[in-house]
Amino acid sequence: MKCLLLFCLTLLGNFALAHGMSAEDQARILNAGPLEYMRLGATHMLGGYDHLLFLFGVMFFLTRFKDIIILITAFTLGHSITLVSATLAGIQANYYLIDAVIALTVCYKAFENLDGFKKYLEVNPPSLAWMVFIFGLIHGFGLSTRLQQLPLGDDGLILNILSFNVGVELGQIIALGIIFVLLAGWRKTESFRKFSRAANVLLMFVGVLLLLMQLHGYQHTQYPDDFPLNADDHHHIHQDMAKEGSALSRYPKRLNLNEDSGAEAEDESEMHTHDGENFHDH
Repeated sequence: MKCLLLFCLTLLGNFALAHGMSAEDQARILNAGPLEYMRLGATHMLGGYDHLLFLFGVMFFLTRFKDIIILITAFTLGHSITLVSATLAGIQANYYLIDAVIALTVCYKAFENLDGFKKYLEVNPPSLAWMVFIFGLIHGFGLSTRLQQLPLGDDGLILNILSFNVGVELGQIIALGIIFVLLAGWRKTESFRKFSRAANVLLMFVGVLLLLMQLHGYQHTQYPDDFPLNADDHHHIHQDMAKEGSALSRYPKRLNLNEDSGAEAEDESEMHTHDGENFHDH
């Protein structure tokens, strides 16, 4: 149980960086070949906390190798179909919304692991293989939206997309191996029987937290005027919060409530700092 808590807390601590295509990724991928796309796919899968949490939920009670192969194959087919097809067709969507739906798949699997369909809805759960396949389609679309953030170009596009998908599969195999070993070892202990329910309650809680985080991001991208600060200022405030523990402790921006305050006050309001000494603007 302690390993599970540590695993979840580690994931929560890396939310902001774990699942996007960074500027470094975008620069590295320029003129990159299939091997670089494969590496990027693997690292993106291993850093995809939502994908890993879903796979953790799928694997939680699986003990037969045959069942593992069936479900993982269904998930692989699902996300491969949408990753490749959506990227080739240029089909895009707001990635915050897609990731919000992916967070719901984590909640769904935790709910099923808790036997929620029978206890609360008094119905049998849908076929797990089919649900994993459908959820795989959603996860694949999420991977595609991230991949399309990169400057893909036209030269060798199909090969690069397939290489990225192969990298995703390699990353998934590594992640599944780690999850399988952790769960196999935990099942042999008395704490698994005692805390398996609590673990899935925690899994659902993290899924809900992911959902709220993604909806928060979606609101800022779609309705920026509804917030007191613009997107750039809001991003800097979150950086300051992480560094100093206070969003506005050293933030010199002032709301100008006086329309006749003059250019000097306006220039001052545009300056900000992250170290308390060096001020700059954008």
